[in-house]
Amino acid sequence: MIGVGLTCSLLHTMEAFMNIYICDDEERIVQNLAALAKECCPNSHVECFFSGAELIKTLSEKICDILLLDIDMPGMDGMEIASRLGQLNKEPLLIFVTSHDELVYESFQYHPYGFVRKRFYKEELPKLLKDCVKELERENKHFSFRTDGKDVRLLLPEIYYFEADSNYLKVFTKQGEYRFRSTMTVVENSLQLGGFIRIHKGFLVNQAAVKTINSEEAELTDGTKLPMGKTFVDEARRQLMRYMR
Repeated sequence: MIGVGLTCSLLHTMEAFMNIYICDDEERIVQNLAALAKECCPNSHVECFFSGAELIKTLSEKICDILLLDIDMPGMDGMEIASRLGQLNKEPLLIFVTSHDELVYESFQYHPYGFVRKRFYKEELPKLLKDCVKELERENKHFSFRTDGKDVRLLLPEIYYFEADSNYLKVFTKQGEYRFRSTMTVVENSLQLGGFIRIHKGFLVNQAAVKTINSEEAELTDGTKLPMGKTFVDEARRQLMRYMR
């Protein structure tokens, strides 16, 4: 993989758990875009494709949050792929990548989130990724992660709480329990606008799932009782009061 020597200070750790797909028939371009995307979004999963057919097959089976797509490719080009996204019921944030500026206007009909000119990708891609992160945070209806090589996406109301487990986190939901590699800080930052509160260094709880709270424990609507950390009690109470107003 080719390095790009860019700090990507525009982004920080709150952009976790995104799936970024890159499709271009030029291997060098794919490698450069992938390296920069990984540097800008270190907690995200980046997957690369060299043909439209390969991409479409994967999109039919997996979740994609951000799609970097070359407009001009042999066989199935970027605009044909974009036209198929609706048929697949997929709505990733679409960023067209091109070395042909004249194709940009033609591609407007597919409502792309933005464009990256290949010769200026180092300058243009970090800003676009930052904007994509903000857009995904505003939507903030899902929480996505990878576990056992699979993509999982949960509706936020389905989540009860997260529990730290060494270098992993457990997430407890209405459907069951999952375990994935991350840190509590990363998840807490990614869910800042999602109604989750830290009640203990090892627990992050959905406010909507809290039934009662005191200085020692929080009881959830499903009967689960979790310990309260002394340093988190006051702030947790304040956030719950604001939520219940």
